Amino acid sequence: MSERRHPHVVNLDEIEAKPSMATAGTKFGSKTRQLGDPAGGKQLGCSWYEVEPGKAAFPFHWHGQNEEVVFVLEGEGTLRIGDARVPIRAGDYIATPTGPECAHQILNTSNAPLRYLCFSTISNVEVVGYPDSKKIGAAARPPGAPKPWLRQLHLEENQKGYWDGEDVGE
Repeated sequence: MSERRHPHVVNLDEIEAKPSMATAGTKFGSKTRQLGDPAGGKQLGCSWYEVEPGKAAFPFHWHGQNEEVVFVLEGEGTLRIGDARVPIRAGDYIATPTGPECAHQILNTSNAPLRYLCFSTISNVEVVGYPDSKKIGAAARPPGAPKPWLRQLHLEENQKGYWDGEDVGE
């Protein structure tokens, strides 16, 4: 790796590709390179993804705070967005606004790698819904911190009432 030209300029070759956390044999499989933070981004994030044939990088999900857009660089696949399934290919720009109606997932339905850039706003507090598995995730991170204060995933069926567990007295 060569010396950086400028703190706000990063080349894809300067970032190590990290494999997804999904285990072998699942329907998930990708490599990612985080670009926004290494280039000094504060309010916009960007990640490069390479998704293996027949796999997805993430489960079907929606965001409560952070809006995402995807630009397909190479390959073909299928976008699940809301109730629709849309063929996608190199050159496509995909907007996924916040909220359950824009739940989304990109599947590589081809026999070659699918590569895309995903850009997102960066909010330090986020709620993510997973319609297929009926989970809700919540995260809070102090600005610039590498580790979140909170990162929780819960099944919707385990919801509690607002006052459950509180000593409300009489």
